[in-house]
Amino acid sequence: MKWDEFAFVNEQLAGMLKTGIPLEGALRQLCATMQRGQLRVEFEGLESDLAQGKPLASALAARKLPPFYVKMVAVGVAGNDLPEMLTMLADHYRRWDNIWTRLKGVMVYPAIVLASSLALLVFLSWLGSTLLGTILADGAPGDFVNVIAIPSGYSSAPELVPAGLLAAMWAPVAGLALVMTALAVTLCSARGREWLGWRIPAFREAGLARFASAMRLMLGRGGELNKALEMMQELEGDSRVGGDVRRWRERLAAGHGKFAELAAGGAVVPPLFVWLVAQSGEDLATGFGRAAEIYQARSAHRVEMMLYGALPAAVLALGLMIVVQIFPIARLMGLVLNRLGT
Repeated sequence: MKWDEFAFVNEQLAGMLKTGIPLEGALRQLCATMQRGQLRVEFEGLESDLAQGKPLASALAARKLPPFYVKMVAVGVAGNDLPEMLTMLADHYRRWDNIWTRLKGVMVYPAIVLASSLALLVFLSWLGSTLLGTILADGAPGDFVNVIAIPSGYSSAPELVPAGLLAAMWAPVAGLALVMTALAVTLCSARGREWLGWRIPAFREAGLARFASAMRLMLGRGGELNKALEMMQELEGDSRVGGDVRRWRERLAAGHGKFAELAAGGAVVPPLFVWLVAQSGEDLATGFGRAAEIYQARSAHRVEMMLYGALPAAVLALGLMIVVQIFPIARLMGLVLNRLGT
């Protein structure tokens, strides 16, 4: 699902509801103007369920929409302020789309370098193996071995070839293929993506910005901290930030009223994040909003730094791989030239 399109649709839906158009009619009009895709299918299904008289909560639960979105729409309906909630959700998902677009840009260079390097290494290894096979031919007429004068003291061409040369040619290919496989497996796993995301600074701070924005949204309409934390714990599950939220709830239940006390010593949430929220005093929604803005800016800055450094690093890494791969072939060519000169 494209988050920018999702944000735009919710913004348009909120505007229609504010003018007094019923939800079913607004959904029908929006779907008629949307492009074919998953989002249109889900909203058409939602409109159909509502037209059949299903409650909005049940209709939303049957659709493949973000769980956070479903819960927040239910909060907006309960507070009799769905248009305002949809507007806030549109802003939330637009912010997330801006962050995610930048993060995807950071991943382009490493992906290109890995794919190009693997293709180049395979070609060079194949070239070296072919040349080595020619040298190690059985001496039939016309073979390359017959062109090389075998010095006295050597019984065959294989004795002219350093041991392990073929393995040295293919070792970089095997190593790079192993790295790419491990990375692909990690990215295909939800836990793997979470593990990687909380260890890369730009991704970690983007995750903190998303978490802060969600908390601001839940607290912004007069929501209670305990209920907001309960909802976040349900959404995050067993993730690392979910563990911090669980500890916050335990400390809140134990009587720690100040946010600085209940959020201290988190495994994922850093002290700066806690300090930013705590500075707002009782107005935690404002504090989380401030934290969301600052960590979004920090994530954007780290992404820019990674983008500026990615191209030189990619060129350097690719050059290093080429040098490592060419070295065994250069040894082999040197051996051939030496034998041709004898």
